[in-house]
Formats: sequence, structure tokens, C-alpha cells
Amino acid sequence: MDFLVRHADPSDAEQLTLLADAVSAEPEGWLISIAGEWRSAGDERRFLKALRRYAHAAVFVAEREDGTLVGRLSVGRDPHPASTHVADVGLMVALDARRQGVGKALLQAAVDWGREAGVRKLELHVFPWNEAAIALYDAFGFEREGYRKRHYRRGGEFVDAILMAYEVE
Repeated sequence: MDFLVRHADPSDAEQLTLLADAVSAEPEGWLISIAGEWRSAGDERRFLKALRRYAHAAVFVAEREDGTLVGRLSVGRDPHPASTHVADVGLMVALDARRQGVGKALLQAAVDWGREAGVRKLELHVFPWNEAAIALYDAFGFEREGYRKRHYRRGGEFVDAILMAYEVE
């Protein structure tokens, strides 16, 4: 599959909302499904517009040749003064685009952004049962740094998360 990775644009908002809805509906349960739903297309558009003026975060998309968005990665610097060298990552890839290099390319965009922004460490949370995502992060070079018991609320229960990190050099 041919695709390109680029910065998200406010005009991507509707497609990104549809992508988030599709990914969050999967039984593996992406993190946004815990809160119930992704932001509206209007809210996503406003978020992406505001992001243009904010140097401490970015959103990247993977776009097929036909213009379809098949991946989204957000990265944002930790606001705490003692950990501004750390950035949080969120990744989603459309089901039919997985295992085709999309996730890896988006993660590389986060590393490149981090290097330019002076970020030394990328971190993310992943559900313990999301074996495909864990395999991607392991293969990319993320390391497990912790296990967060009952860290997120999902429906009426609390679920665990694995904390993984990548050292940007």
C-alpha cells in the first residue's frame, strides 16, 4: 500500500472522526472507547487549527494515494516543568491498513518531531490484550517501563495498561 505521512490539516477533521469511530468500535478497545466517543468533526477541526499555534504538540496522518486517511498519531510534550523532555503518543491505524508499515511510519514521524522539538523520550499506554500494538511497539524499539493496574475506566470496570517508552536520540 502506498501512503504518505504528513501533518494533519483542519480539513482532515471529518475523516479523522470517522477513523476514530471505526477503531474505537473494535472489540480490542482503543483508549477513546473508554470515554464513549471521539470528539465531533467540528471539535477536531478546531483542535487542529489551534495546534498550528502550539509548538509543543503535533498530529500526523497517513494518507493513501486516493486521499483516504488510514492512520493518525498525536504527540504532545508533557507540560510539567520537570518532564518537558517527555512527550505522550497516541496512535490509531485503520483495520485494513495494519501490518503495512503505517504504524511504523507514523511512529517515525513522532521520533523525528521529538528530535526537532528537543524531546528525549516518547511514551504511550497500551492495553495488555492489544497484542498487535504491543508487537509493533516492541519491534520499533519501545520498552516496557511499567504496568498500571486499574489505570483506566472502561464502561463499569477499571482496566490495566502497559506503559511503554522510546528514547529519542
